[in-house]
Amino acid sequence: MEQRQSSGESLMTRIGQAVILLHGGDREEARNRMGDLWAELGEAGDAFQRCTLAHYIADAQDDPGDELAWDLRALTAADGEAPEVVALRPALHADLAADYVKLHRPDAARLHLERARASAHVLADDGYGDGVRAAIARVARQLSPA
Repeated sequence: MEQRQSSGESLMTRIGQAVILLHGGDREEARNRMGDLWAELGEAGDAFQRCTLAHYIADAQDDPGDELAWDLRALTAADGEAPEVVALRPALHADLAADYVKLHRPDAARLHLERARASAHVLADDGYGDGVRAAIARVARQLSPA
């Protein structure tokens, strides 16, 4: 158990390092590292880790269709009742709504926007929750008739 926890912490640390590269502008190296981590984690890996990693891999994509595919993987990984994945669902649905806006698929965007709103009650009143609520509002504005 202790070794699994240590390797899980190590994986999250390496995900964090790849995210720093992404936010620093080295998208290609971030994608490469995240791809290696995804292969290491595998489909049977920890749901929270898979969800987190897929979410960041989505953010590293240049093509909106690829971004959508990874955001869908993140949502699939969050298909459980563990509190840590339930708390991610509003953000995942907001990301998917934004993806569908980019792909000019407003009906799919509205569906995920409504799912984001419906699940937003799990968000804490903190910086993360405020950020997700702001993302939901941003997508809603994008979908509003001009």
